[in-house]
Amino acid sequence: MGDDRSDYEDGIARAAVASSPDAIVALDRDLSVLGWNPAAERLFGWTAEELMGRRAPIVPAELMAEHNAVMERVRTGGQVSLRTRRFHRDGRLMEVRVDTNALRSDNGTLLGYVSVYHLAEDDEAARAARRARLVRRLTDVVADINAALDLPVVLDRIAGSLTELTGADAGGFVLIEGERLRLVSGHHIPPELRGVTADLHTSLVGKLLRTGKTVLLETSPQGLQDLVWARLPGLHTVAVGIAAVGGRPYGALYALFAKGKAGHVELELLELLAGHAGIAVGNAEAYQEAVRQRAHERAVFDASADGIGVLDEAGRVIQWNPAAAELTGFPAERVIGGPPPFPLPEPGEKLTIQLDSGRWLDVLCAAIPETGEVVADFRDVTRAKELEEAKDLFLATTSHELRTPITIVHGFASTLDARWDNLSDAERRSAVHTIAERARMLGRLVDHLLLGARTGADEMRIRIETFDLGERVRAATLGLPVLSDRHRVEVRIPDDLPKVHGDSLATDILLGQLLENAFKYSPDGGLIRVEAWAEEGQVVLVIDDEGVGIAPADRERIFERFVQADSGNRRRFGGVGLGLYIARNLARAQGGDVTAHSRPGGGTRMRFVLNEAAAVSRGERHMI
Repeated sequence: MGDDRSDYEDGIARAAVASSPDAIVALDRDLSVLGWNPAAERLFGWTAEELMGRRAPIVPAELMAEHNAVMERVRTGGQVSLRTRRFHRDGRLMEVRVDTNALRSDNGTLLGYVSVYHLAEDDEAARAARRARLVRRLTDVVADINAALDLPVVLDRIAGSLTELTGADAGGFVLIEGERLRLVSGHHIPPELRGVTADLHTSLVGKLLRTGKTVLLETSPQGLQDLVWARLPGLHTVAVGIAAVGGRPYGALYALFAKGKAGHVELELLELLAGHAGIAVGNAEAYQEAVRQRAHERAVFDASADGIGVLDEAGRVIQWNPAAAELTGFPAERVIGGPPPFPLPEPGEKLTIQLDSGRWLDVLCAAIPETGEVVADFRDVTRAKELEEAKDLFLATTSHELRTPITIVHGFASTLDARWDNLSDAERRSAVHTIAERARMLGRLVDHLLLGARTGADEMRIRIETFDLGERVRAATLGLPVLSDRHRVEVRIPDDLPKVHGDSLATDILLGQLLENAFKYSPDGGLIRVEAWAEEGQVVLVIDDEGVGIAPADRERIFERFVQADSGNRRRFGGVGLGLYIARNLARAQGGDVTAHSRPGGGTRMRFVLNEAAAVSRGERHMI
């Protein structure tokens, strides 16, 4: 009885399908024909016997993508209804309406698909054809918009596409900026409107946002008085669509109708285009942010004072900033694509190396696990190395300079203590004289150390006054001719040399140091000339010697702490390298300066300048 009932119901179902006035086509999961009713035979011209088990050749090639999309949509759930075109057996294209659904078993297993076809009316067919054309054009437009990554270009293309797709007479894109709207692109809109702003809350965009919808069609005269569009002649309808980026309203598309008309198709296209506009704008903004980020990173990379190199996984240099080229002496074009020009430490370690140029570099490396790249940082530590060497030399020199007189003082004092009664009066006087002389040397050395320390700590005590520089020079050079039988001293100070503005005690120390250097650095003797003159509100004093001279590269270095000019044998002349450092700082503290020059014919010229007292009182003080 149950089987008879089932057979009866199956017969009824087959009869209903066969009797349907609409064409019913059933397809399996491979889209081969399972069912083809008589109405389908009448509509398409093929018999069921011709098509059963094979694909029906009714879908035009240009609509295969649409057909496959429909099948995919119904496979995942839902019904699709659309107007489209299908082939008749005689080759004619027919405008049809097709409703497609999934064909499933009682337990929900997908067996295939079932479509119901019927001819569309002439006016409906025309609208469907237009809609299909517009949808295809929308696909092309969206692809074109997404191909652009420059934001202004994207916005202009969106505005231009809007009028093409909707038939609007003009179109525009506005940005939502806080409580304001700003027109940033437009098509067939007066150029002077670009950049115009309007209040968000009183605009159509504000009205649309308050509704919670994505599109709005406005035809009332009051709603068309929006400030931005008031100048468009004949405006009778405005359609607005919200463009969102990341779920946040970013802007809006305006379709403006002055001659054309807007309907449901136009609103649907506007909604679709607005949605795609949000995606395109988001892509363009992300691209521009990436470009800005890369530009920022490149600017930081190029502007870094540290040298930076980047190596790929194979150890080849792929980036080399300007500081790296300057510090290492290897330009980027020579190293990029090859190995680094010198060994690098392992990532996480530091290596200090000296280049052939003499420059010292601290090199640090860090690995980038995500890319396998290695970043090398080069930092110039030459100055620190020189200072470290200078300090080591200073300690060694000071120890030597202190040890010699102390040893002599200790030796003569011990001799006097142990053999006082056995020494003659002349011997005792000689020993005491030697002790006194060496004690004076120790005192001068300690004075230099103290002056150097105070100068380095900016604790120089200078008392500015008016004094006679010529008088100080004569006093400083008075006993010089008898100090050495290998040197001749010549002093030329005019009687009318102007008085200067400075510290006489500091000047005495300074002159003593310059004169001492002139003797010390001319060990073979020769002429030492001291000369002074007035020059443009200043008094110039020069001390010339015929000694070893100073290399051009050292003429500034000799004024640094612990540096001596005779770099080939720094201990040849003794001293701790503080004298000229102290001299220059004493000069500059008085508003003057000390500089070193080559003397014509060999030797050195030290030039000391101070401001004339009269020039200072006239407000003509020179700062060197």
